[in-house]
Amino acid sequence: MAQNKKFVEAITSMNEDFARWYTDVVKKADLVEYSGVKGCMIIRPYGFALWELIQKELDRRFKETGHENVYMPMFIPESLLQKEKDHVEGFAPEVAWVTHGGSEQLAERLCVRPTSETLFCDHYKDIIQSYRDLPKLYNQWCSVVRWEKTTRPFLRSVEFLWQEGHTAHATPEEAQEETIRMLNVYSSFCEEVLAIPVIKGQKTEKEKFAGANATYTIESLMHDGKALQSGTSHNFGDGFAEAFGIQYLDKDNQLKYVHQTSWGMSTRIIGAIIMVHGDDSGLVLPPRIAPTQLIIVPVQQQVEGVLDKAYELKERLSKVCRVKVDDSDKMPGWKFSEHEMRGVPLRLEVGPKDIQKNQVVLVKRENREKLFVSMDELETRIPEILEEVQASLYNKALNMRNSKTFTAKTMDEMESILNETPGFIKAMWCGDEECENAIKEKMTATARCIPFEQENISDKCVCCEKEAKHMVYWGRAY
Repeated sequence: MAQNKKFVEAITSMNEDFARWYTDVVKKADLVEYSGVKGCMIIRPYGFALWELIQKELDRRFKETGHENVYMPMFIPESLLQKEKDHVEGFAPEVAWVTHGGSEQLAERLCVRPTSETLFCDHYKDIIQSYRDLPKLYNQWCSVVRWEKTTRPFLRSVEFLWQEGHTAHATPEEAQEETIRMLNVYSSFCEEVLAIPVIKGQKTEKEKFAGANATYTIESLMHDGKALQSGTSHNFGDGFAEAFGIQYLDKDNQLKYVHQTSWGMSTRIIGAIIMVHGDDSGLVLPPRIAPTQLIIVPVQQQVEGVLDKAYELKERLSKVCRVKVDDSDKMPGWKFSEHEMRGVPLRLEVGPKDIQKNQVVLVKRENREKLFVSMDELETRIPEILEEVQASLYNKALNMRNSKTFTAKTMDEMESILNETPGFIKAMWCGDEECENAIKEKMTATARCIPFEQENISDKCVCCEKEAKHMVYWGRAY
């Protein structure tokens, strides 16, 4: 038990220091390791297994909606990046440049892609000629580089993994439909698979993606009351098409510009999983995304027949869940703590007495509830229990978000909430960027989104008290 206690005490309490808690969990759950390149992370096998499951499920959903995967170069010529003025200005501070190839200076600098709009546009102008070529529904899985000053594993790193969808359409209506459709794909993925409730809405002009006509977002709330932008979808209109000359011959024999979209989700969503569901013992993983859904821990494994039974159960249960056996020589209590730390949703304990009784002990990670289940019922009961855990984690996260969502009618109320009980703040806004800037400057809070589901909290803007146009979710964010 002393070993067990020491293992758990190695994690800082989230109430004591949330940032330190996060770092402890990321490191001790063996998700990442720091690399020799400042700001870059080594994603360890367990962390990468999480990303693989995210990638697999998202990719399935993308293909169900007609999208195809492609791959673009990681380098962008400077002249190509400069073609869309607003876009390049938005990314200029974060761009990494390649100036030499071997010992020779390049004739033109190459940007290490911070995002791939310009590459897709340059390709689309060559392959789109007719309305018959539309729509183009492409996605790529890759890494991007943004030279961040302050980094934290998963949440903000110099290089990170993501997917970026880039599509081209004949009409503005089709582009808008695609933009919202993909936002809904992200929303359902987060809620159904990651058990993370999200707010869907539109970014303000100030917060929208550089070069976009409109940006839409899903926003989630972390345990510490900070928001996390969990996925975005952008409607570019025909702005990029005009800059890059992407035209097609329509049915009426007229040349027209295409209308484009872009949408993405990155490894920062793993940070959201950690900060929405985790506790002081470490990770708590929703079953649908957990690399190991069930860990079998043989108790008194030195006793004849115990290990054989553990592997027999693994063979049976591998048909209904992702399962492993921990047959290491560590004490059972240490194993329990280790797998709790790693967020395995369900633990199965089996020892000599359990074998005699033809039963096992199942322990839920989320609340440590113990269940005694007949071995004959395991194939039926374990999937049921995993679904119960999945639903419970979503409801717990939703209740947490609701308890940390407030309303404010004045700047004083907003400031008091942010300082005393941080979370989402619903407040009215006149639509003037000056008020948005004033709130950000005074409170270091930003407009997270203008939600699709509007409420009338007041008729007056929270900042200037002029007539309000929108209800906005405000908050401090990662």
